[in-house]
Amino acid sequence: MAVESIMTTYNRLSVAFERGEGSWLYDTDGNKYLDALSGIAVCGLGHSHPAVTHAICDQASKLLHTSNLYTIPNQQQLADRLTNISGMDNVFFGNSGAEANEAAIKLARRYGHVVRNIENPAIIVMENSFHGRTMATLSATGNRAAQAGFEPLVSGFVRAPFNDIEAIKTIAANNPNIVAILAEPIQGESGIQIPADDYLNQLRDICDANEWLLMLDEVQTGNGRSGKYFAYQHNDILPDVVTTAKGLGNGVPIGACLARGKAAGILIAGTHGSTYGGNPLSCAAALAVVNTIIDENLCDRATELGNRITSGLEEQLGHTDYVEEIRNKGLLIAIQLSEAGTELAVLSKIKGILLNITGGGKVVRLLPPLTMTDSEADLLVNTLSQIIRVYAADERDPISQDSSPADERREQ
Repeated sequence: MAVESIMTTYNRLSVAFERGEGSWLYDTDGNKYLDALSGIAVCGLGHSHPAVTHAICDQASKLLHTSNLYTIPNQQQLADRLTNISGMDNVFFGNSGAEANEAAIKLARRYGHVVRNIENPAIIVMENSFHGRTMATLSATGNRAAQAGFEPLVSGFVRAPFNDIEAIKTIAANNPNIVAILAEPIQGESGIQIPADDYLNQLRDICDANEWLLMLDEVQTGNGRSGKYFAYQHNDILPDVVTTAKGLGNGVPIGACLARGKAAGILIAGTHGSTYGGNPLSCAAALAVVNTIIDENLCDRATELGNRITSGLEEQLGHTDYVEEIRNKGLLIAIQLSEAGTELAVLSKIKGILLNITGGGKVVRLLPPLTMTDSEADLLVNTLSQIIRVYAADERDPISQDSSPADERREQ
């Protein structure tokens, strides 16, 4: 039996894209698709954004990589920009969200040893969370399906229900080894789970009372998607550590672990590192992204666009028994279904809409680009609403992934 040359770690839809422009992707057969997923919250500026394209091409013509043995000027510029926006003091650059979270976990453990003098420091993490697929971030993740087969997991994590402050207080009263909390402001992979308005404020208070680090995973929520540059800025608090990636590079791999105060001096020379992290190319792309988000007020646009899409979906689907709830924070949008609807991703692809299904198959997750136009948003609402209404009416014949989009969607 022949072995595929690419490991079969992904359950891919049967489509291959050759180019993108704004909110649209074009496949190898000339069909176009409205991208409401943005490469899973990565291409926040859409595809082939001119500022990012120019930055990449300009930097590539001069210098791609030197390593962190030397000063990298645009890495310093990006660090200055991010710390100014975030209220943090300094930053470590890696290549992904998992690496950013791995840095945060290492920072917390070293804080426990060096500052708190705790032999076996532990970190509180949340049920149904997702922090990555390295061994430490997988162990921190609250998803048994993702962890199965990779035991023994890394120890040192204590799990609590998301959005349950009393559970955190109980752990605080019974476990003297806790040194930090690691949480997503909004849980993305479990279906855009939005906590109580004061949840992060209460976590901040508990951390202050116990000398813990508050570490927020903003890999998916950061870079303007929630309606603020970072989601914690809705709460007027500052974490001790914040991680981000995805939308930071608009498709160029880069991750960042930012720290402030007592957390900012924990990782020193020799304690952590990365060969590629923060190289000239990735920093050039990220600087273009950050500057565009700020200069074009795309955080406010995310709020406006998210509310437009959510209101439109509620108007068309709010009376449907199959749809239990439509919720959003900026352009983190979820359609909560009463029963699994895993075929909706394929149905939507056939109709020219790209999205994904998460939350145990019961959540349609939408992560559109911050640059989507009003007319594109309305097209998304109208097309997706029709798809869900038909699907909810039990017209659910098995869907073939090889079905072709309608001829009228072919590029003219």
